[in-house]
Amino acid sequence: MGTDPIKFYRENQAKYGNYFTYILLGRRIVTCLDTEGNNFLLNVKVAEACAEDAYRSLTVPVFGKGVVYDVDNSILMEQKKFVKSGLSAENLRAYVPMIEMETKNFISRWNKKSATENIFEAMSELIIMTASRCLLGEEVRSKLDESFAQIYHDLDGGFQPINFLFENLPLPSNKLRDEAHMKMHNFFLDIMRSRRESNVKDRTDIMQYLTTECQYKSGRKLTDEESANIMIAMLMAGQHTSSTTSSWALLFLAESPEFFEQLRQEQIEVLGSLEAPLTFDALKKLTLHDNVIRETLRLRSPLLCLIRKVLRDLPIPGTDYVIPEGAYIQCVPTISARSEQHFEQAEKFNPHRWNIPEQQNKTQDDHFVDYGFGALNMAKAKSPFLPFGAGRHRCIGEAFAYVQLKTIVATIVRSFRFELPGKLPECDFTTMVVQPKKPLLKYVRLD
Repeated sequence: MGTDPIKFYRENQAKYGNYFTYILLGRRIVTCLDTEGNNFLLNVKVAEACAEDAYRSLTVPVFGKGVVYDVDNSILMEQKKFVKSGLSAENLRAYVPMIEMETKNFISRWNKKSATENIFEAMSELIIMTASRCLLGEEVRSKLDESFAQIYHDLDGGFQPINFLFENLPLPSNKLRDEAHMKMHNFFLDIMRSRRESNVKDRTDIMQYLTTECQYKSGRKLTDEESANIMIAMLMAGQHTSSTTSSWALLFLAESPEFFEQLRQEQIEVLGSLEAPLTFDALKKLTLHDNVIRETLRLRSPLLCLIRKVLRDLPIPGTDYVIPEGAYIQCVPTISARSEQHFEQAEKFNPHRWNIPEQQNKTQDDHFVDYGFGALNMAKAKSPFLPFGAGRHRCIGEAFAYVQLKTIVATIVRSFRFELPGKLPECDFTTMVVQPKKPLLKYVRLD
């Protein structure tokens, strides 16, 4: 399972069906596969199984106390609503030129006619630059070349798979993690105080929204300590997923270079030229760009599986099996997303598949429910394509992620094409997100 989980899950699915159990370091893991397994886990009742108990040991030391998985689920839903409200269409509109500018500045370093780059390292740096500029503010972005980058690195080191299973081990990485959390927490608090003293009111970042607009249903205002930890959670949660997705997108485009010209042609047709500035409204019309991101997420979803801890004996619908209290359950949306049952030539990178109405219908919304942070599609959990999850724990950063990734890809393809030095890199399943192994790309300037 650790070296090739896709093969592991497929082989056991063939033997046992969509539900089977294995033991990992003494923990019972019940695996729920395909669309029925996705739906079972993602719509399970909070009283029956919860994400908080599954992820707390990993996330609380990194994100901090009083937020995300360190609070009651009802409070988490309110905190998600705060962030989602801050990611308004108005703010997303303002972010597009910021992301375009950051991308242009970054790729200006690629000033040779051609050279080979580690694309994951490059995208990791670019993603944190764009995310910090848009979501956390100019003060944070200005520090990225200084001490903040090291703080982020040390805090990121706390995302180790072993911390899922064992809490607060005396590892050097965990000591650095804890020190980095306090530094980043205090860094955000200092910015909040400075803004208040300077009476800053014209910012479009999430920090401004959290510290001026948010209070719980009880009437209690969101504290600065909570705001700081929510911002840490936003930065850390989105960084890995977008870095890997942008890297895989460019790797897939290099493997199928005909799409470079198709993407450029779409921009010419929609925008009028490759020099026209990118806008929020224009991005919505760039359907091939959207489909490239969607197809990348289908083939290389950053998170292999989603996990819950069972709080009371849990029957599996349609079977005689009962999952015992204390066990863990997981769904693996990657399996359904790469299944021939749901996608023709499932392992082939084909963004045009999303233009087919029948393919679109498999992921269509049809029944909405509000868990406390805005209406979401309840039946969506039955979809074979769930890169942002579903149900009450669905990722609220989906709209920002698409804006960020599409703007980066649209800006890069204007000036470059890429070539693979060898074959498409294999997946590294030893990391928290599914990164490419040895992700080298040769860029070639078009001018």
